[in-house]
Amino acid sequence: MTRRNIDLNADLGEGFGAWRMGDDAALLDIVTSANVACGFHAGDPDIMVETASAAQARGVAIGAHPGFFDVRGLGRTPIRETPRRIERDVAYQIGALQACAALAGTRVTYVKAHGALANLANAEDDIAEAVARAVAGVDRSLAFVVMPGLPAERAGLRAGLRTIREIYADRAYADDGSLALLSAPGAVLHDARDIATRVRRMVEDGAATTLSGRRIPVGIDTVCVHGDNPGAVEAARAVRAELEAAGLVLAPFAPY
Repeated sequence: MTRRNIDLNADLGEGFGAWRMGDDAALLDIVTSANVACGFHAGDPDIMVETASAAQARGVAIGAHPGFFDVRGLGRTPIRETPRRIERDVAYQIGALQACAALAGTRVTYVKAHGALANLANAEDDIAEAVARAVAGVDRSLAFVVMPGLPAERAGLRAGLRTIREIYADRAYADDGSLALLSAPGAVLHDARDIATRVRRMVEDGAATTLSGRRIPVGIDTVCVHGDNPGAVEAARAVRAELEAAGLVLAPFAPY
């Protein structure tokens, strides 16, 4: 019987200048894909090249992780921009990481929107379309990471992009299939063992359970562990072990 592959990703490169966030080196030894900040919410040319190089040395695929121009808020502040502005800003960020990846001897293989931009793309069709247009306009071979069943997935499919369906290991879900608001009790999970068990259940069941207890069927190609959370390395290690124990093969969905 053919063993199923699954990807494990984390948001990396979220520092700026001398300031660093998270243990990127440790996470790169665990994950199979790295979502690299592109300079708007975090990241700079040095960090982007260094992260791409470290990923390439470990056989980890890299993707552009564009967000709003919001260093102070780490891209988590909703900013009302026009769809045209969002399209151009996302294209700009993809291009920046592509250049840095080339210097590191590797290439960008996918795009995943970050933070408030991703949340809006998962809620509003015009924002989702703008992000998808940017990806397709830069390079149609890039995969587009989306939450299943929401506007971003539909926009990616309409744009002819390869859509990669993602679940979150350490975040709870709302009843519409989006992520629960960070202000909601229980929105962020912290215990590594509980996180790993929950991920295995979601993958085996093909469904996510919301904060209210509702069960939502979801397709799953990749699992995200947030790299800036305390205990992220422990959680990622536990999730990987649990998925491998379930008989899955951890591998990038878009190898470079």
